[in-house]
Amino acid sequence: MTRNYSGDILIVDDMPNNLRFLSTTLTEQGYKVRSVTDGLMALTVAKAAKPDLILLDIMMPNIDGYETCVRLKADEKTCDIPVIFLSALDEVIDKVKAFTVGGVDYITKPFQLEEVLARIQTHLSLRFAQKEIRQLNAELEQRVRQRTVQLEQEIAERLQVQERLLHLALHDVLTGLPNRTWFMKRLEQILQQANQQSGSHFAVLFLDCDRFQSVNDSLGHLVGDQLLVSIARRIQLCLRPGTMLCRLGGDEFAILLQDTEKYADAIKTADDILRELAAPFQISEYQVFTNVSIGIVIGNGVYRQPEHILRDADTAMYQAKANGKARYQVFEQTMHNLALYNFQLESDLRHALERQELEAYYQPIVNAISNEITSFEALVRWNHPEKGLVVPNKFIPIAEETGLVIAIDLFVLRQACQQLRIWRDAGIVKHSLTMNVNLSVKHFMSFDLLEQIDRVLEETGIDGDSLRLEITESDIMENAEFAGKIIAQLHDRHIQLSIDDFGTGYSSLSYLHRLPINHLKIDRSFVMRIGKNGKNTEIIKAIIALAKSLDMFTIAEGVETQEQLAQIRELHCDFCQGYLFSRPVNAEAAQNLLLTGFKTQA
Repeated sequence: MTRNYSGDILIVDDMPNNLRFLSTTLTEQGYKVRSVTDGLMALTVAKAAKPDLILLDIMMPNIDGYETCVRLKADEKTCDIPVIFLSALDEVIDKVKAFTVGGVDYITKPFQLEEVLARIQTHLSLRFAQKEIRQLNAELEQRVRQRTVQLEQEIAERLQVQERLLHLALHDVLTGLPNRTWFMKRLEQILQQANQQSGSHFAVLFLDCDRFQSVNDSLGHLVGDQLLVSIARRIQLCLRPGTMLCRLGGDEFAILLQDTEKYADAIKTADDILRELAAPFQISEYQVFTNVSIGIVIGNGVYRQPEHILRDADTAMYQAKANGKARYQVFEQTMHNLALYNFQLESDLRHALERQELEAYYQPIVNAISNEITSFEALVRWNHPEKGLVVPNKFIPIAEETGLVIAIDLFVLRQACQQLRIWRDAGIVKHSLTMNVNLSVKHFMSFDLLEQIDRVLEETGIDGDSLRLEITESDIMENAEFAGKIIAQLHDRHIQLSIDDFGTGYSSLSYLHRLPINHLKIDRSFVMRIGKNGKNTEIIKAIIALAKSLDMFTIAEGVETQEQLAQIRELHCDFCQGYLFSRPVNAEAAQNLLLTGFKTQA
């Protein structure tokens, strides 16, 4: 039976919403909670109150989480307090640094509450177990002096407790597999052997479950946990005896293949695993389909640190996901170079947000018949101090991975609403002109999206009916139930919703017709190939018919030629957007379009 340990917890986070959410939740769970907003306050409170556990954010003012942890570990009064990092940073190098400075665990934001509670309970259990063993040792020493007859029995009892503690420290509670700590210790031993013995090779496989989060979101964490156990068992069926399989955390696993001298051994193992996991999993009454993306590193004397091996395997795994998931990718040095480039780009992007290097550009959306500008789509551009103007496809993927995209979305939303207010106050636009703003799925599914939108609208004096949010079709349908609730609340605020890139993903028409969606944007790939022979015309015609049957408007993206415009008009599409009218331009140029119109003869 699992024992629940209550205790004192100190939460350190500069985001009030996070503090309030965690404090309330943990207090309801029976913990005594203190919270502070920066590292310096954390050091003071930790010395005075001596909490049993610290939840520590990384990105904070004054001193960051890493420096805070270093100072805690350097002080004899606080050095033994376990620290769990909570951070939006999800790179292996960030996690490695967290463990290097003394952290005992690392949870990536946006976190799952059940995971946070489980990690807290595990480390509190370990801490209190350590206290118990220290107390037991003290009692044993006293009793040895009084009652020597039972010495052997008591020593055996202490050894059992120590073995239990060691097992708890080195194994994953859910699957029973070795955990990250044990894996890294073993990997370090194998690496030392490879460096000492010429020709000694090994391989590391880094596995990450595909679409596991959607299982948790739709079926619950109990089903998710059972799925992880089933995945671990199937993977073990593919491994030869003595091969180490560990759970690194979350839905990540790692395999250590010893005495392998060629890629073929690792690739065969990866193929066996992918084939084994292809069959559906029966979890309770649910049939679940999932697989894994696998990164492979062949280890030899070139590597010096085990962390670098895991880093490169993780990099290769992400490449496998980018290539379509449910496949493997062998690490190549060019991937590391790209990872370093992306790391620098991420660092620059964080500074860009701080230094206000981002700028909203505007592309007009026009009435297909009258050519009148009815709205603008606000698009982000990055004025890099060295690289000049950087377009979104160069940095938005990095922003999506790191969570920075939420801050970018919010910046564009606020700047677009402010610009619309300026134009209205100057009498340049009618009240009917709207602003289209793109939302990433991470932002669309964030718990405080509506609060953020309400705040921007209030600050800028813009009504909800002047705002149209764009999100892709696949993002809505992958999270249909939750998305439906958010869309309904947006509709209550008279905020319009547009489905972007329509026709390229998948839709449940039976569900789509129940959502209060205003516009379907026909993807540019269909418009570009409409051609002289009318290629893709039937697809566009079908989308327009569908939209009209659901009382929605249609917008054709990527209109670049008079011929395309003519066919779009002939199909009775409502609105157009594309280079034929204007490229995305800054606010000044957009204002000129409003005042002078288009140069095209559209």
